[in-house]
Amino acid sequence: MMNRLLGMAFLAMSILYGLAARDYKASFGDPLGPAAFPMIIAIPAALLSLAMVLRPDPDPQWERGAPMLKQGAALAILLGYVALLEPLGFPLSTMLGTALLARLVGTRWSYAAIAGISISLLLFFLFDRVLGLPLPAFPDFMS
Repeated sequence: MMNRLLGMAFLAMSILYGLAARDYKASFGDPLGPAAFPMIIAIPAALLSLAMVLRPDPDPQWERGAPMLKQGAALAILLGYVALLEPLGFPLSTMLGTALLARLVGTRWSYAAIAGISISLLLFFLFDRVLGLPLPAFPDFMS
């Protein structure tokens, strides 16, 4: 029953996300339009959540203890990333989010820091320079 309820919740979120993306306006030129990427996310998410509703797991096992705490911590890190994206800028918030997620799955601090720095710089270069998507590069107090 929980799979169906979660599937319906995800289906509703996917539909709302897709509807909200239709009205998205961007200041840069995109041959597909600014709603293309969100729709690429919304449509498969809706289909997969519909699959959860129509064919749920016959015997779902809910995690308890440490795995559940790790899932909650990962969700908190992702929500913190979203909240800090504009105030800290894309590179710094992405570096922190990536490093904390890497640390959460058991990586040493040094490797987590290297992963955070390299991934944030690579993604910033890709989105900002290659794709031309405007991202906040620096924290608010520096701009």
